[in-house]
Amino acid sequence: MSTDTTTPGIAQTAAGLRRLYFVRFGFAIVWAVLTMAVAAELNPFAVALFVLYPLFDVGAAVYDLRASRTTSSPVLLYVNIAISTLTAIGLGVGALSGVPAMLRVWGAWAIIAGAVQLAVAIPRRKMGGQWPMILSGGISVLAGTSFVLSAAAENPALGQAAGYAIPGAIFFLISAIRLGRAAKGAPAAA
Repeated sequence: MSTDTTTPGIAQTAAGLRRLYFVRFGFAIVWAVLTMAVAAELNPFAVALFVLYPLFDVGAAVYDLRASRTTSSPVLLYVNIAISTLTAIGLGVGALSGVPAMLRVWGAWAIIAGAVQLAVAIPRRKMGGQWPMILSGGISVLAGTSFVLSAAAENPALGQAAGYAIPGAIFFLISAIRLGRAAKGAPAAA
């Protein structure tokens, strides 16, 4: 489906989101590699990395608010900021109880953040490049459920949650590339 994105607000939003998605891709890949390297056991560096991820999400949502202020309602982005902030705190507190608590918090966040991502991306389809974000949101909900369930395992592994960032990173990269046409004000496909 081709949509006209020659509206200056949509082209400006697409350009801002494109930059954000490239940054999110890079951050997620670096985060996943670092986290997989240190999260074999619960340690301060692993906890810091897990707390950092939702805090980065807060920063990304703030940037998204500024980039998309003329084209969409900010309510869900504010919800994302609140949920991600609470998640960072919850992960820090959960670390005191161990890996299962951290996996439950991480999983709940993935479920809620995925649902919010879906709710934000669906109306943005008109600017293009949002199908990867829609898929990513759905996968996040499923992955979050698996993290919550895995917390009940005999020896749950924190490192498994690090792999969660890689598919998301790939979806951010695909969206960033696809938003190129909309960012230039040309017709774009969803």
